Amino acid sequence: MAEQARAPKIVTHSHYATSFEAESEAEVYDPRKEGLVREMLDALGEDAEREGLKRTPLRVAKALDFLTSGYQMSAEEIIKKALFEEDAKEMVIVRDIEFYSMCEHHMLPFFGHAHVGYLPNGKVVGLSKIARVVDVFARRLQVQERLTNQVADALMEHLGAHGVAVVMEASHTCMMMRGVQKQRSTTVSSAMRGTFESDPSTRAEFMSFVRG
Repeated sequence: MAEQARAPKIVTHSHYATSFEAESEAEVYDPRKEGLVREMLDALGEDAEREGLKRTPLRVAKALDFLTSGYQMSAEEIIKKALFEEDAKEMVIVRDIEFYSMCEHHMLPFFGHAHVGYLPNGKVVGLSKIARVVDVFARRLQVQERLTNQVADALMEHLGAHGVAVVMEASHTCMMMRGVQKQRSTTVSSAMRGTFESDPSTRAEFMSFVRG
């Protein structure tokens, strides 16, 4: 007896973080997003049913959910999970945190490194959590200036630190691949809070470590 046709496997978008294994032909991840991608492919003059593009709508839907997963994350919750009482008074700096984000103007990637420092006020946070806070805001549709300020504000608020400093350096593919097409340009943005803003010597010390 012939095997009955299997119903399509539907994986809701809430499972984006764990559903990147090889897709089956019958899998449907997010029907609405996949339909929109097919419409876009058609509008570009492509054949969404040709072999190389058949599963592209599913893959794009998954990728977009991952790249914008920061909307479902909480910087406060991440910090609270690894916040420790500690009589530390010296500056703490995590340099060269890789980040990848999406320009909200063209939905093209921008990527680079973040340098984050803070002056403890009776508490320290697990170092990996600083990198995770960067991801919370990087994995959204962004502009670099806002991203830099959001990271600084979240750390300042939830760490209760004397001060927070954030410097971000990034390359923007919206400038590299289109428009002015300047492949070697980089953008640097900074946000200083608390002592880093009010005390030039503290700010200068942080910047010397970042440049070092």
